[in-house]
Amino acid sequence: MNSLIPVIVSFVCLLLGYRFYSKYLAQKIFCLDDSSPTPAVTMEDGLDYVPTHKAIVFNHHFASIAGLSPMLGPALAVIWGWFPVIAWLIIGSILMGAVHDLAALVLSIRNQGRSVGEVANNLLGKRARILFLLIIFFAVALAMGTFAKVIASLLQFEAEGFQTYPAASFPAAMLMVIAMVFGVLLRKKKVGLLMVSIMGTALTFLCIWLGTKFTIPLTYTPLIYLLLIYSFAASVLPVWLLLQPRDFINAFTLYIGMFVMYIAIFVFQPTITAPAINTTSQNLPHMIPLLFVVVACGAISGFHSVVASGTTAKQLAKESDARAVGYGAMLAEGALGVVAVIACTAAFSSSEEWFTHYASWNAASGLGATLSVFVHGGGTFISWLGVPYHISSTFVALVVVSFALTTLDSGTRILRYNIEELGNALHIPIIKNRFLSTSIAIVAIWYLATSSMGKSLWVLFGTTNQLLAGLVLLTATVYLVMNKKPTYVTAVPMVIMLVLTIWALSKNLIQYIAEGHRELIVVGSAILLLAIGLIVEVILFFIRHRSGGTPTAETSEKSTHPVIP
Repeated sequence: MNSLIPVIVSFVCLLLGYRFYSKYLAQKIFCLDDSSPTPAVTMEDGLDYVPTHKAIVFNHHFASIAGLSPMLGPALAVIWGWFPVIAWLIIGSILMGAVHDLAALVLSIRNQGRSVGEVANNLLGKRARILFLLIIFFAVALAMGTFAKVIASLLQFEAEGFQTYPAASFPAAMLMVIAMVFGVLLRKKKVGLLMVSIMGTALTFLCIWLGTKFTIPLTYTPLIYLLLIYSFAASVLPVWLLLQPRDFINAFTLYIGMFVMYIAIFVFQPTITAPAINTTSQNLPHMIPLLFVVVACGAISGFHSVVASGTTAKQLAKESDARAVGYGAMLAEGALGVVAVIACTAAFSSSEEWFTHYASWNAASGLGATLSVFVHGGGTFISWLGVPYHISSTFVALVVVSFALTTLDSGTRILRYNIEELGNALHIPIIKNRFLSTSIAIVAIWYLATSSMGKSLWVLFGTTNQLLAGLVLLTATVYLVMNKKPTYVTAVPMVIMLVLTIWALSKNLIQYIAEGHRELIVVGSAILLLAIGLIVEVILFFIRHRSGGTPTAETSEKSTHPVIP
């Protein structure tokens, strides 16, 4: 099939979703109101709470949520065929993922920029808060461990069985330096956003060219430790110094990459050589329910709620910005997922070549190997436009790595917030020290990144991630009930996600037990028990609600939108 057909259908659906459904949610369901000051305004501290221009917040949020997932998930899921993946990306992002992200952002800005765990405490009580915080800890730590593993795999000098891209190491490192320089210029010298956009993007492309000339020959293990050191620094530094400018500049790199790849698709209209639905590859697990957890962030992601309530809500200058940032960024990620599908199905010269790579689940599901397919496909598309392949592939590799890094640094900071909240909930005040809480986060990421869980780490992350999304939608449904708003917008996707993810997690646990993999059994069982506990807390809430005994929510004193009217 001509790859242009699914691309055009996807674009039209995503644009219509933003034009109409997001407007309905913003005006009729969540009633966004600029007369209500956001926590960034009422609690500004120059470190975490910083009212910021919508464009910067959007780029920070998009860069933080995009990461590897919308590229890695679809690149693996296309083993079931391109049609179910693109269908899930479109339907999931419009009706589930973007709704989830917007809801999480709104709940946070109306609760002093608190995390979804804190909001659960306000709505459901202290036990629910602790359960939520523990689930978030597992979800974020699994994601960051996976991302660190994949970044190191792609950047290492060489690897057995797949292509690596060490030329991207230099530009990835220089992006940190560039970001800090422009962070100071933006904050202290009041340099305009346009100037930062142009200069930052130009310097990034200069570094890409230099990277092809001066390759840094690093191996896997040193890269892991360098990533951990960077993550620690990004977690404790002021948000305006590194996170905001890095995400802002990185977002333009991704926009350019997506734009150029889509231009190549529109001009050359490559043929999709993969089957629409594939059932012939060896050791192929059942598409349902695993497709919905493997694709992960491209359609819906619980991690997005942690970003929205962890860093984004603390930077939103006014409530109306939530529509573009929360709903719009998720649709942009869906579009990234679509181009990943095309890159992994239309860059192969024949169906035989595609089946060679996707011959079996075991062969296709190696994390580094899977992403190398996307890098090769995206680099091939751009090379058709006249860019030398060694430069185009380095550029795409940088897109992958830089966005994995933006999620890694934001994720580590969010994990720090999560650990500090756990310390507060469990009355352990020493953990509220940001250096100690960041150290605990780094140890957790290090353990998972160096564990023997391998490719199962991604499936376990995907399951935990989507389970968290279902639980956040459940919390949002409680919020809507208490505010006497229609609940179907969150309740329907909530039921779908909880059923699919608990089903998938149960199937995986059976497999882990059969294989005798103790690490996966312990982690998977803990996550399942925490989720069941939180669901029980919600059931108890509704029992109390029906009898008229709902808890009183804690909200910002200046908010005009209390959780309970």
